[in-house]
Amino acid sequence: MLKIIDKPLLDNLTEEARENSRLRMNLNFHNSPESPSQRMLNAMEPGTVLPIHRHRHTAEMYILLRGRIRVDLYSPDRTVVQSALLDPLSDLYGVEIPCGAWHSLEVLAHGTVIFEVKDGPFRPLTSQDML
Repeated sequence: MLKIIDKPLLDNLTEEARENSRLRMNLNFHNSPESPSQRMLNAMEPGTVLPIHRHRHTAEMYILLRGRIRVDLYSPDRTVVQSALLDPLSDLYGVEIPCGAWHSLEVLAHGTVIFEVKDGPFRPLTSQDML
């Protein structure tokens, strides 16, 4: 059975994000946290807090479906070393974050939804992975 990603799905996920105290909500397409490919939609609203972090075992890809986000890469001293402003209206759709890179994002528009992919299995962030 096809899983259809359409406006009603994005709208419903966005509404759930707005009602969530974290101002974000994800919809997993992978079967379990142990899946070798972690694929999800992530709806986020301005005010979402995503601390500077890294994934030591995988690269990570964001494809912006709607909205606007700024993705920042950092040096270990918390200095921004590269930034990308993703906005489909400006023909900037996504980024791949290298394995082990310190990064964060800022949500700049209501109704923002990304498609996020990284290698599994899921590994919770530890204190060593937060800057």
